Amino acid sequence: MTPSKRKVALVTGSSRGIGRAIALALARDGADVVVNYLRRADAAKEVVTKIKSMGRNTIAIKADVGIYEEVEQMVKTAIEHFDKIDILVNNAGTISPKSFLKSTPEEWDAVQHVHLKGVANCCKAVLPQMVEHRTGKIISISSDAGITGYHGYASYSAAKAGVIALTKTLTIELASKGIYFNAVAPGFVVTEMQDDITPEMRAKVLEGIAMRRSGTPEEVADVVSFLASDAASYINGQVICVNGGAA
Repeated sequence: MTPSKRKVALVTGSSRGIGRAIALALARDGADVVVNYLRRADAAKEVVTKIKSMGRNTIAIKADVGIYEEVEQMVKTAIEHFDKIDILVNNAGTISPKSFLKSTPEEWDAVQHVHLKGVANCCKAVLPQMVEHRTGKIISISSDAGITGYHGYASYSAAKAGVIALTKTLTIELASKGIYFNAVAPGFVVTEMQDDITPEMRAKVLEGIAMRRSGTPEEVADVVSFLASDAASYINGQVICVNGGAA
């Protein structure tokens, strides 16, 4: 297969929410896209249909990012289909809001499984061919929680802080190979993951945001798309906060 001149992006957890918006933004800006999902096959199919309507090539692949063998097979399938992966966006996520003292070891592990181990697995699987080609962009979705901590989200905050540390370490190790590693740290962005937030909690969160509003998945996606583009040619090892001026 002759490699496409288009960039090829793999976006984990892209059947809904921020991941969906990222997949669509990258397609809008010219990339072919691998849509990754775990449970929402119907939603992933809808994203694929929308990307195809833009004239881009796309496939959906089911994989649990926390299981290396599944990630390895996903990357293998993507490369067999597209011949390369130029952009990896580590977005897959889950939350288990509970105070540290009330959380169980199993609940802690479930969050780390996706947010931190998942990012490491995807980087490990994608990097060899990026290093071989001496080019690649890896953008990982962290969170304000990984910088400031969030009450009731100890496991999530710890994992997101780990994503930042991993991003910075991989930059030190591999920037000389032509690989870019950046993290995007959204603040309060309304997606399905926030459906359980009460109106009172939402109001309290908005009080701490200078713009007094929540963000949208599309606002996060536009930053990711910029970092994936050639316009971000001297941005590496950074954490870009998308939080409306949150304190």
